[in-house]
Amino acid sequence: MGRLEGKTALVTGSGRNIGRATVLKLAAEGCNVIVNARSNQAEADAVVAEARALGVKALAIVADVGNKAQVEAMAKKALAEFGRVDILINNAAIRPHKPFRELTDGDWELVRGVVLDGAFYLTRALVGPMVDNKFGQILFFVGDGAYSGRGHGRAHLSAVKMALVGLARGLASEFAQHNIRVNVVSPGSIDTRRDNPEWYGNRPPDASGIPLGRQGKIEEIAATCLFLVTEDGGFITGQTIHVNGGAAYY
Repeated sequence: MGRLEGKTALVTGSGRNIGRATVLKLAAEGCNVIVNARSNQAEADAVVAEARALGVKALAIVADVGNKAQVEAMAKKALAEFGRVDILINNAAIRPHKPFRELTDGDWELVRGVVLDGAFYLTRALVGPMVDNKFGQILFFVGDGAYSGRGHGRAHLSAVKMALVGLARGLASEFAQHNIRVNVVSPGSIDTRRDNPEWYGNRPPDASGIPLGRQGKIEEIAATCLFLVTEDGGFITGQTIHVNGGAAYY
């Protein structure tokens, strides 16, 4: 306990599911947290209350990570409130499925804006202070679907997710000299709440093809994040950690 005492983390898309679990995992180790939701203030406030109950400082910021101005305003507010952001976890994403031949420019720009551009803008806004502080931990989220290429209508999602891997590797190399580590977490099929069931043919993902015979838990993804941002993972940077129950998609 207390491995992150005095640190501050910003987790995007943290009003529910993996983001929420990660916020609470970090808070349990003494980390102050910034909770981000796209539009649901009540959801973000509820997570903030849970974090504060663990004895840390917490702040809710509603911002659409696909909007550059809102992303930069979020970074500015986080730094003004806490003085520093030591840990950035780019978790926010959208997953609209659509056959490639039906994709419009708007479809492409929406997915790229939230998944890739938002992570880029937020990382750019916060990496400078990390350099000044000689410390930083940055995580990006992808997913096994990007590696397998499986799943009808996911080509645009796979493209922007794999771009995050390239971004992470480049940043890891460039900023290692400043004691900043950058990694990628790639969850497999996770038992979690999903909006828009029509994207999955009205059949939510299950344990099919997973050697361990079950879906992952959000707490297991949160634990992986905790490992990577503490000194337990201190010699890991520029890597992708697949948390998928043994599914060989890559």
